[in-house]
Amino acid sequence: MSENTPVTEELSAQQLSELLQVRRDKLTTLQEAGKDPFVVTKYDFDAKNADIRANFEQMEGKTVKIAGRMMSRRIMGKASFCDVRDDSDRMQVYVRRDDVGEDVYMEFKKLWDIGDIVGIEGTVFRTQTGEISLHATGICLLSKSLLPLPEKFHGLKDTDARYRQRYVDLIMNPDVKKNFLVRSRFIKFMRQYLDDMGYIEVETPVLNTIAGGAAARPFITHHNTLDLDMYMRIATELPLKRLIVGGMDRVYEIGRIFRNEGMDPKHNPEFTSVELYQAYADFHDMMDIAEGIISGAAQAIHGTYEVEWMGEKIDLTPGWRRLTMVDAVKEYVGIDFGAITDDAEAVAAAKAKGVELAETADKTWGNALYACFDQRVEEKLIQPTFITMYPVEVSPLTKASPADPRLTERFELFICHSEIANAYSELNDPIVQRQRFEKQLELRDRGDDETEMLDEDFLTAMEYGMPPTGGMGIGVDRAVMLLTNSDTIREVILFPTMKPLD
Repeated sequence: MSENTPVTEELSAQQLSELLQVRRDKLTTLQEAGKDPFVVTKYDFDAKNADIRANFEQMEGKTVKIAGRMMSRRIMGKASFCDVRDDSDRMQVYVRRDDVGEDVYMEFKKLWDIGDIVGIEGTVFRTQTGEISLHATGICLLSKSLLPLPEKFHGLKDTDARYRQRYVDLIMNPDVKKNFLVRSRFIKFMRQYLDDMGYIEVETPVLNTIAGGAAARPFITHHNTLDLDMYMRIATELPLKRLIVGGMDRVYEIGRIFRNEGMDPKHNPEFTSVELYQAYADFHDMMDIAEGIISGAAQAIHGTYEVEWMGEKIDLTPGWRRLTMVDAVKEYVGIDFGAITDDAEAVAAAKAKGVELAETADKTWGNALYACFDQRVEEKLIQPTFITMYPVEVSPLTKASPADPRLTERFELFICHSEIANAYSELNDPIVQRQRFEKQLELRDRGDDETEMLDEDFLTAMEYGMPPTGGMGIGVDRAVMLLTNSDTIREVILFPTMKPLD
């Protein structure tokens, strides 16, 4: 079997072992000849493959140096072709014995492998078939690939293998990189958008003695020196609000969040969010910012407000629908909670529609309203929609509505039945906040381990006086899913959480 035999699923363990040994033998031969590729520390390339293609008319006949991974090779006696891919594109390279020297050419033929990292110096030309190529005048091996790549025609298609070995996925499936370029551009756009509004980017602790700011189950770790259990943060909300109290009127943080919860196409145990807080603003201001960031990013990245996601054509043109939860349930479920005042009547109305409240939830008007929305409405929200005025029972950190104390000034943004953002007019009354926390503790005592913990230091901060504030969190991963038409969060996280194979 040739050492260049492509690796496929049909290869036996013995055949694969033979391939690995052949590559190691080649490395040994190079090292014994004083040509160990792993001692190379630098290679001064001066051109990218994509730039050569884009500017061929200006670069034709000029000498350039490129570097990349050899992805294929066609040996033809005294002359050969190979394809070299850098991080921008591929380039065909014509290698002739008389141009690079007989010894180097023999190394290229006998000791180089597909997957090796190489440096090429040569002149830019176009072949008789019209292929833009490089005529090599010098070649060198920069790093040896000791594992064979997947066979090129089948590539790496198994999703489990792709996520476990993202490095191979990126080698074999170059289009995968596009998702992460979009991700980078989205974060850059968002950061610039907020900076231009006068926001300050800050960093807050990942390790905390209290897991606060969200209803979620935390990861627990231990600090040996302090002999203290600590929590990986489940949100950045409470420390950022402390900064608002301290007089930093516009702050945001883009960072990793950790939640010890289930995994599905929309959830990964660690994910990225941006949280922002603005003094003297409310949730209406946050709606404008959410709409501006996401629609503006679509226009900046794709040049259009029209995107496709999960089989739906989504129109991100500014002017998104804003709908109260009461109106949404009335429209999609047929229950007018605005005409109901009694808790028992609200629960009965929900049950009549087949909606059941969680066992740990109080049988209240607000919980019945939320259960109807969660179980019957959310899945129907395709175009960008702000759902506003959430029940106080599910919004412990949110300011109550002056018009109806059962509701809060909160919204969630839904696109294609996925929550993209969550925002409040922040509760700034420390007395009411303590009461809300204590209610959450009651629920925790009943067995709901995803309720808020009571944070005494945060309450102390609030007692010094917190201005009226608008705050929001945007799920960066889901926003990137939208902008890349990805149906799972694992397509937009470079290294998603995976269960070990053993």
